[in-house]
Amino acid sequence: MKQKIRFEKNVKDNILTVLESSEVDPGVVMPLHEEKYDLAQMAAAAKEGLDPFTRLLRRRSFFPTRDLCIKLHGETLDFFTDTTQDKVIVEFKDSETLPEEEEFALEDEDVELDALLDEDGDSKEDEIKEIDSEDDTPRFTPEDTSEHEN
Repeated sequence: MKQKIRFEKNVKDNILTVLESSEVDPGVVMPLHEEKYDLAQMAAAAKEGLDPFTRLLRRRSFFPTRDLCIKLHGETLDFFTDTTQDKVIVEFKDSETLPEEEEFALEDEDVELDALLDEDGDSKEDEIKEIDSEDDTPRFTPEDTSEHEN
């Protein structure tokens, strides 16, 4: 999932607004959530390090993952110290945090499925007729109250 987190400063009112948006369809970004923080507290927490920044950023209604917090902290450090910058947008794609998949390769020792099926042997028509000859109709009597049979 692609996310866009926008940080906006309102220096006059000492408010930091964090807006979370997500790409719901390719090219269609939908706003999800907005949180307001004390700008001075958030700037101080960002200077202190990742853990204080994460503790202050996370709330009951906005709880970014650790990977997202690391990216947000790294990309907003200059934003908090630069007085000319009033907003920054951080793009995050959660699939980038997943470990790389190893390419699957068949080993020489692997047995092919077709070989296994051939070893099992063909079912003879007599065996098939014997299996199909049984009556599979469920039978129960009015006294039988089991739910399985009903």
